[in-house]
Amino acid sequence: MKLDAIDLRILEAIQRDGRITKLALADKVGLSPTPCWLRLRKLEKAGIITGYHAHLALRRLAPIASVMVEVTLANHRQADFERFERVIVTTPEIVACWAVGGGVDYILKIMAADIDAYQRLIDDLLNRDLGIERYFTYIVTKTVKEETVLPVTDLLSPDAPGDE
Repeated sequence: MKLDAIDLRILEAIQRDGRITKLALADKVGLSPTPCWLRLRKLEKAGIITGYHAHLALRRLAPIASVMVEVTLANHRQADFERFERVIVTTPEIVACWAVGGGVDYILKIMAADIDAYQRLIDDLLNRDLGIERYFTYIVTKTVKEETVLPVTDLLSPDAPGDE
């Protein structure tokens, strides 16, 4: 799907304020309400907008442990990756998982009540015989930057760096 500058402005605006009214969105992107609403619906139907969410400051509620984990599997057959991923996607404490190239197979982002809860989760994963050969744990001590707004205009505009 080819996006124009107005589509990009719509995406930028709703990322910053998912509760923006149709009228305010139309005003912000320079359209009348009906064409703006039609574009928004088109972006939703195309699967570009996948949902609207509230961003929580969880640490204001409780002292949560954020942990990044590198995981390497013992074997690299398709069935091994699929078995591991089936369990990962159903484990609520694992809030992100990336399959990566390089020295490890996956990087996980885990949110746990505390370090003991994290260790119990890892022990459970190891006991489930998912083929984990080794894992490395990194405790997040401070969040320096964690964006929820993607820089769509910078990445997709025709004059973005690299488009020459």
